[in-house]
Amino acid sequence: MGRPRIALALGSGSARGWAHIGVIRALAEEGIEPEIVCGTSIGAMVGAGYVTDSLDRLEAWARALDWWDIVRFMDVKLAGGFIAGEALTEYFRKHIRDRDMKEAERIFATVATNLNTGREIWLQTGPILEAVRASMALPGLFNPVKVNGDFLVDGGLVNPVPVSAARALGADLIIAVNLNGDIVGKHLMHPPRLKPEKSPGESKAVWDQIVQRFNDELRSKLMGGAAPGRAPKAPGLFDVLASSINIMQDRITRSRMAGDPPDLLIEPRLAHVGLLEFDRADEVIAVGYDTVKQMRPALARFIE
Repeated sequence: MGRPRIALALGSGSARGWAHIGVIRALAEEGIEPEIVCGTSIGAMVGAGYVTDSLDRLEAWARALDWWDIVRFMDVKLAGGFIAGEALTEYFRKHIRDRDMKEAERIFATVATNLNTGREIWLQTGPILEAVRASMALPGLFNPVKVNGDFLVDGGLVNPVPVSAARALGADLIIAVNLNGDIVGKHLMHPPRLKPEKSPGESKAVWDQIVQRFNDELRSKLMGGAAPGRAPKAPGLFDVLASSINIMQDRITRSRMAGDPPDLLIEPRLAHVGLLEFDRADEVIAVGYDTVKQMRPALARFIE
């Protein structure tokens, strides 16, 4: 009997998706390197980094991101989506090797949704970055992506954790990563973010105070919650959008996994991380890594 083919199904989850990097690192340390990788939304992006041998570069970029980098991604264009996506695509191009999906180091597929028909689309050929952008085109936030004449949007609308795609590609054993298991409603309550203490006698320049005030207000407007030291406010624009999508994806994931469960389900606890908090990569990657390490006994069947 031959060695079983192991697949990794990387789920959607916006900024929580950096946890996929930690999961992949921890699995590799345990001797598990899947032959098949399927990704939805942010899972497609991290999966693309993995199968093109670009994960080190992607991780270094993620860890270096700050809030202003995220703001610079927002090339606002109200037709089709709040963000056009060109700026983000250029960042991807610098940190993920773009090639045809068939040339990847492992079997790879991304999941998207046909905006016209509502059908689930598995992208397995063509430019990797195009497939990633289509899978990440969150409705209302990013513009749809035109692929082969069809407008495609985020795959999380139909298959948030692509276990079925991995199975269809020939997997014998499937490890799935669900980033939304504890998410519904909870990220509306942002805990205070710790700031480094200032050295004794350090004074903050007036300009720095202005910039920090603008930063706090912008984060509050986009993410909801409250700026530091202020009373809680109503949910922000993206919080309302994210919560609506999270509720839908949570229900879809539960339903699909009940009918087609993975052989191992990894669920990092990341409810405290907001939709666009990509600047928390250090913390989120560590959660993904630690979650796998805590599951070591369950990994035995996947190790040669």
